[in-house]
Amino acid sequence: MLQIYEKIAEQIVHKRVFLTFLSLLLLIQTQVFAQNNSKITIQKKNITVIEALKTVEKQSKMSINYSDSELRGKEIANLNLQNVAVSTALDAILTGMDFTYQIQKNYIIITAKKPTVIQTVRNIKGKVVDESGEPLIGVNISVEGNLTGTITDFDGNFAIKALANSTLKVSYVGYTTQQVVVSQKDFYLITMKPDTEVLDEVVVTALGIKRSEKALSYNVQKVAGDELTAIKDANFMNSLNGKVAGVNIQRRASGVGGSTRVVMRGNKSIAGDNNVLYVVDGMPIGNQANREGDGSAFDSKSSGEGIANFNPDDIESISVLTGPSAAALYGASAANGVILINTKKGKEGVLRVNVASALEFSNPFVLPRFQNVYGNSDGSYFSWGDKLDTPATWEPKDFYRTGTMYTNSFNLSVGSEKNQTYISGAAVNSNGVVENNKYNRYNITFRNTAKFLTDRLTLDFSASYVREYYNNMISSGVYFNPTVGIYLYPRGMNFGAEKYFERYDKELGYNVQSWAPGSMGVEAQNPYWVAYRNIRPETKDRYIFYGNLKYDITDYLNVSGRFRLDNTYSEKEDKRYASTASTFANTNGRYAYSNESFRQKYADIMVNFDKQFADIYHATINVGSSFEEYDTKGHGYGGDLLLIPNKFTYGNVNPAVATVSETGGDSRKRNFATFGSAELSWKSAVYLTLTGRADRPSQLVNSKNEWIFYPSVGLSAIFTELISPELRESISPVLSFLKVRGSFTEVGSPISFTGLTPGTITHKLENGTVAPFEYYPLSDFQAERTRSYEIGIDSRWFNNTVSLGITYYHSNTYNQLLKADLLGTSGYKYLYVQAGDVQNRGLELTLGYDHNFGDFNYNTTFTATTNQNKLKKLPTNAINPLTGLPLDLSDIKIGRFRLREGGEIGALYADRRVERNEEGYVSYTPGQAIPTETTTPYKIGTVNPKWNLGWRHGFSYKGFTANVLFTARIGGNVISKTQAYLDRFGVSEVSALARKQGYVMLGNIKMQPEDYYTTVQDLDAYYVYSATNVRLQEVNIGYTFPDRWFGNVMKGVTFSMYGTNLWMIYNKAPFDPELTASTGTFGQGYDYFMLPSNRTYGFSLKFAF
Repeated sequence: MLQIYEKIAEQIVHKRVFLTFLSLLLLIQTQVFAQNNSKITIQKKNITVIEALKTVEKQSKMSINYSDSELRGKEIANLNLQNVAVSTALDAILTGMDFTYQIQKNYIIITAKKPTVIQTVRNIKGKVVDESGEPLIGVNISVEGNLTGTITDFDGNFAIKALANSTLKVSYVGYTTQQVVVSQKDFYLITMKPDTEVLDEVVVTALGIKRSEKALSYNVQKVAGDELTAIKDANFMNSLNGKVAGVNIQRRASGVGGSTRVVMRGNKSIAGDNNVLYVVDGMPIGNQANREGDGSAFDSKSSGEGIANFNPDDIESISVLTGPSAAALYGASAANGVILINTKKGKEGVLRVNVASALEFSNPFVLPRFQNVYGNSDGSYFSWGDKLDTPATWEPKDFYRTGTMYTNSFNLSVGSEKNQTYISGAAVNSNGVVENNKYNRYNITFRNTAKFLTDRLTLDFSASYVREYYNNMISSGVYFNPTVGIYLYPRGMNFGAEKYFERYDKELGYNVQSWAPGSMGVEAQNPYWVAYRNIRPETKDRYIFYGNLKYDITDYLNVSGRFRLDNTYSEKEDKRYASTASTFANTNGRYAYSNESFRQKYADIMVNFDKQFADIYHATINVGSSFEEYDTKGHGYGGDLLLIPNKFTYGNVNPAVATVSETGGDSRKRNFATFGSAELSWKSAVYLTLTGRADRPSQLVNSKNEWIFYPSVGLSAIFTELISPELRESISPVLSFLKVRGSFTEVGSPISFTGLTPGTITHKLENGTVAPFEYYPLSDFQAERTRSYEIGIDSRWFNNTVSLGITYYHSNTYNQLLKADLLGTSGYKYLYVQAGDVQNRGLELTLGYDHNFGDFNYNTTFTATTNQNKLKKLPTNAINPLTGLPLDLSDIKIGRFRLREGGEIGALYADRRVERNEEGYVSYTPGQAIPTETTTPYKIGTVNPKWNLGWRHGFSYKGFTANVLFTARIGGNVISKTQAYLDRFGVSEVSALARKQGYVMLGNIKMQPEDYYTTVQDLDAYYVYSATNVRLQEVNIGYTFPDRWFGNVMKGVTFSMYGTNLWMIYNKAPFDPELTASTGTFGQGYDYFMLPSNRTYGFSLKFAF
């Protein structure tokens, strides 16, 4: 590097010496010319010009250069010169001719005059886009030959003054420089072509503000819509798994259409929601989902979520903003990171229709291992009987059918320069691997973008409708779960007979359940009866309206207003037929109905300023205000049937035992906010970003601090733009792009619950009486705040073939909301205490390679994420406001988790062990289980992984493409309660191996297998497994046929084959560790008869016309 600097310095010295020498030489030439005082005399008629010039040449002793062909034949009628200077003679000779001359030293040069052109200055406007039509920010536009220059704004637009026939130079990092000649047009659409790789592009950030990717001071990762739809999934968020760093994605164990847990940079909140915020076209959406439970409930009903019913074919791109700095303008929910979704809209041009269709098949991926050599004893449902004469041929996997999913979609785009329209429709029809599990979804979208008032006013409007239908969606638990009966079924019995799950009872007059093993102590029912006679259908209707009105006051100032209305109405039924287990229904059956409405209103107004100053400075300023409201209402009614069996109506419900429910809680949340953002840049190389937002959420009304302020500052510098052009060019083959960035942010979230502050408390009415309020009201509730910083680099190497991005982050979330029990006669049961500090710090790494070898392209991306979560502080000195006594919150139990200072959110604990006698020894009597006892809680693991890894490979050759994705999770633990039941019931493979061996060791005690597994069934510590797993996540192979094969009528015809979860390379757990029973904070790492994950195979066809 030092040698390079020395070389540049040497060149500069040489240039200075040369310029000095040249100046002296010109001075000497001027002096020599001044000394030429020759006089010319010519008196002659009809003399030719050439002859006259030769006479001047002879008398002056100077050399005259001219073109014979241009002067030949030209004559002077009368030339009368008497003792005149050389210049006077030349003026007389060339009078009236289109020639001019120059005198330099002893030389005279005669040339033809150039025609005089009146140069007119034109006001040029234009737009710079990439090959996909997306605007490019910060493109340099200059006029060759002078210092005039500008850059494009956030919409890719520019304005510049230039002379007619001059040349515009258009340059941008990562794109080939273009020369554009100024003609008679006033508007130029310039399409930039990538050099080797697109290094910078437009990114839609918070509130829909467009920014240059190279300007961002935080980590952002972009995924194109085509990458999401290459492999079909009803919930497109599952397609992001392994493709971006810093994101932990877990699919809920409920099959097609289920919700997904998406967490960025670790769990930050103890009581709040740690899932990300979803933003569609710049506006946040309320992602309604049931995130309750920790996976250990008897009945774990499942459902979808708001984001899952989006049509992935409507998505143009997704930007993943992993840190709070990236989303500080969103305020309350920004601490968890943001998924920005940009949807498609109409494009200028003729009508174009795109069609996509896919067929997918699915089967269970990871199942427990069962035995088929030992049966059950007569009268027992435990499979601890004798060895079977013939091994059982039925396997639990035989119950599962091959699931199918049909996906069909279309979209059309048409438009002129001033009006574009986009229309789409999609249908997903799926049958799950469990009998009578269904999911159907239908989407339709209309969007129009129009310009008015000489293109100053832009109106963008869209309307969408979604219809969803679920049936029997469940994720885990022993109630209404067919896997319980399948897994525990006695191995000596004939499961084939259970397929006839009902028999007609003449006395009762209707069909009743047939199930030979009975309840088996866990309220088990015939799996087919559960599927077809315990029916839980659910329908949803969703209406979404979006509008954006923008008016350009000047080229650099505009004002915009937006709104979003998002309404979802759902209906649920629960039909339990007569002869369902008595725990769940009476003899006639049971019926319940509920409905729920979820409404979101959002509106904002912004003033946007974007202007270049002095050619090297650029400022972008946005200020605005927003209002949002979330309104949830739900009501239900149900109970046992009174008169007619299986007549599922309100009128047949027994009013004496019926219950009324408010499923949605009748809650409403509002928030008013003001915000501002300023980005200042110097030479498109150094960027300073400042943001601020103030919220007034309804959850803090009447508290001491009703307003929450969120500041953020970021700085990024592109070092490859700061060095000299010569140095940049010399190092570009090795290092072509290097950006260093850093940011600091403090964001906050209001308390998670409504009605806790003075004046907002609402008492419930129960059975005609006013129920007491359970929570002690406080007036000093504060926002839960997250203070974070991050630093990172983004770089491109070796002619842009290698990319490397590294981000280190650190955050602390304090003012945690903790729940304490209040004892006494005050009537209050609980008190919320705000204290504690949760720390997250980690690293995000992205390494990529992309290179063309002729027609062959190979690209690969490796992503790695590590996060360390730590409870830095828990309250040890909280005071009971009623008694004044201290409250100890240093050890908080939440399900199987415990929160302890110095620990982490996600630490697994056990508090039971094998009983010991007074001497501390375990006493065992063969043929009897050993009792268990409560003990001091002890840590048995953590659900948090140490690393999440993804490695994608892409290949393309002419029309062929192939993509392979490997994912891995390193570290962490899971618990399998399912395996504990399988061992206790004697149906697991390990129980058969133990019988073959004859014993199982408990410490140094040899125990009979049945005694051992009866003893440890309820001891989680014996069923902890490593969650480390490595798998072949995705494979996709496709071919795009030449358009000429279809007469250029159908275009872009692409046929693909794909698969997911194809190969579990390494896994020690008896289930898929990436599944989760609940998408809440404390729902991970626990398998309680979870439905299995699926392996899928599919085919897809796409074409356009």
